[in-house]
Amino acid sequence: MTTSSVPERILSFNSDRNPALLTGKYSAMRESAFRFFRGTSHLFNNDIPATSFIWESPQTWNVGDLHIENFGSFKADNRVPYFDLNDFDECILAPNLADLARLTCSVYVAADSLNLNAAEVDHLAKKLIISYASTLSLGYIRPLEQETATGIIRHFLRSVQFRKRRPFLKRFVTYRKHHIRFKKSNLHVRPIDEDTKTQIASLLTNWAEGQPDPDFFNVLDVAHRVVGTGSLGIDRFIVLVGHSLKPGKQFLLDVKRALPSTLQMRLASRQPYWSNEAERVVEVQKRMQAASPALLYPLTLPNGSYVLRELQPIEDKITLAGLIGKHKKVESLIATMGQLCAWSHLRSSGRQGSAIADELIAFGLDLDAWQQLLIDYAYAYARQVKADYTTYCQAYDDEFFKVG
Repeated sequence: MTTSSVPERILSFNSDRNPALLTGKYSAMRESAFRFFRGTSHLFNNDIPATSFIWESPQTWNVGDLHIENFGSFKADNRVPYFDLNDFDECILAPNLADLARLTCSVYVAADSLNLNAAEVDHLAKKLIISYASTLSLGYIRPLEQETATGIIRHFLRSVQFRKRRPFLKRFVTYRKHHIRFKKSNLHVRPIDEDTKTQIASLLTNWAEGQPDPDFFNVLDVAHRVVGTGSLGIDRFIVLVGHSLKPGKQFLLDVKRALPSTLQMRLASRQPYWSNEAERVVEVQKRMQAASPALLYPLTLPNGSYVLRELQPIEDKITLAGLIGKHKKVESLIATMGQLCAWSHLRSSGRQGSAIADELIAFGLDLDAWQQLLIDYAYAYARQVKADYTTYCQAYDDEFFKVG
């Protein structure tokens, strides 16, 4: 625990980030309590009391920053579309209730954005936890693809599966007679200096020499990629690769710097050895997901390690804005999220210190021993988030977070 104020803790945590992009993060966090929650996983992870029941739950591989907008669609390396957990920047070996507590808390924080009353959000929180526990107790694992999905997820996967790459590319790039470049008008793309562009291009070119088709990674342009909330300000690049002249014969890659998990300092359990942080992110993601996205690799530069993955037309997530007033769909979605969380913990069980499936099954069957504790904690911390958000808004409006 710390005696520093919330604004001071936020400023300290983000002190080493890119000032040009950090302004966007602070502005995004001002939008709503839920956006603030998304941008401050370090507050949540560091605020769990040392004596909390959370630390006594079984060790599993955790996302480390799980909330209801950290689920989405992608096409795996087997080219099948899936809906699953995503964003593994904070992933780590930790008590399984660390993931479930943050996910449950996010339901309470999102209540205002979804126009839910107290009784409705309590019902959703219980639905989530029961779904997680019952899925654990069965001990069976399954993927969530179009053939196995139902309800809102099946409709969502159907809506994204036929998106084509060429229209997707046109949102980002402009075609000229002798070159192809990123559009300056795209709000998610920012230009970078030539030295950085050369460095990233050289990194990919050297790495591609060991791949089956090095020409696929012919670098055409590099820029900053500006997306998300919590990761804004971290070095993240969008890379255009492929044929230099033929429209539609290009692909987009995401290259994002990997940093240590904010849960790291709170854990008594020993972590496995990783060559670098990107290796941790890639390896844990492969363990927890039913199938991994295409082109998921760790890369290394002198200033740190980076996670490489392909950007796809099918990649999308279900956002809060699309769920307002759709209570039945929200309930179905929340139950599915509980299942996905449980499947990911079961799927990665028994690996380098994580609990075996039998222990997780027993934990799920023992729901009565921890359900109310978790609900009370998630509810109380959601109230804390809203108080912290009010404090943050005042500091932001007073230009406490002015960059530069």
